[in-house]
Amino acid sequence: MTTTTSTTPGLTGVTASEAQPDVADGTRASRAVRRRRRKPRILANTLAVVFCLVWVFPIYWMVNTAFKPADEVTTLTPIWLPLRPTLENFTRALTQAGFLVYLRNSAIVVLAAVLLSIVVGFLASAALSRFRFRGRRGILVAILFVQMIPSGALLIPLFLSFQTLGLLNSYIGLILAYVASVLPFSIWVMRGFFVAVPAEIEEAAKVDGAGTVRILWSVLFPLVLPGVIATSVFAFIAAWNDYLTAYVMLKDQGMYTLPVWLAGFSTNKGTDFGGLMAASVLFSIPVVVFFLIVQRRLVSGMTAGAVKG
Repeated sequence: MTTTTSTTPGLTGVTASEAQPDVADGTRASRAVRRRRRKPRILANTLAVVFCLVWVFPIYWMVNTAFKPADEVTTLTPIWLPLRPTLENFTRALTQAGFLVYLRNSAIVVLAAVLLSIVVGFLASAALSRFRFRGRRGILVAILFVQMIPSGALLIPLFLSFQTLGLLNSYIGLILAYVASVLPFSIWVMRGFFVAVPAEIEEAAKVDGAGTVRILWSVLFPLVLPGVIATSVFAFIAAWNDYLTAYVMLKDQGMYTLPVWLAGFSTNKGTDFGGLMAASVLFSIPVVVFFLIVQRRLVSGMTAGAVKG
């Protein structure tokens, strides 16, 4: 009687009955490793979902309240969806006195502040990252120190300085105040992008005969474009949402911005919560539109910043 011994590939001289327990043990071990790796991932995803829900809830409640009639807004029992949706709150917000004027004021001031902060921040960060001069470290420390100071703490000195210079109650003074508040952050962020650019790229451009201005605009600017976009988004949001600086620096009500207009929904007689939430939705739309416009540029800038070997 002849006994046939079968072998498995890679296991020479080992019978199938002897190899099966080893394969099964390996499969169970790999499954155990996958389960151990899956648990931290599930925990991280759960925490991320919870964080997103907590972050999104105020936005949801703002939009939800904007479409509610007055009796549903003031009820003690939360109403998660409007039972009788209405556009009355939006109509009341749009017909509020001075809405279009304040919208124009905000657009002028914010766009000018964003443009000026980008230009000054780009040139300052280029100088601090690509040139070596005495006092450079001190300037960097001063920028970091100013960035850590709350903007409210600088409001009184800024007010007194602008009063001396005659810049109160003017668009120029408000624009300069916004630029001063966002410029330290802009310089610090864009400097990090400049430092990440290899010096060999500039040297190659100089060999080709490019001057300093040409290198800044045609070589470095596309590479640091993600930093420029990031700082422009921060500058836009900071200037668009500011209430205190505009209220203190401006005396003429015809020059007020939209955040000051939003405060008009709260009076001594009470707060119009429905109108306030509808106005807040309208107030948030330009920020969302601005981000949607620049996000494609942000991605293309990251692609342009890739250095091919």
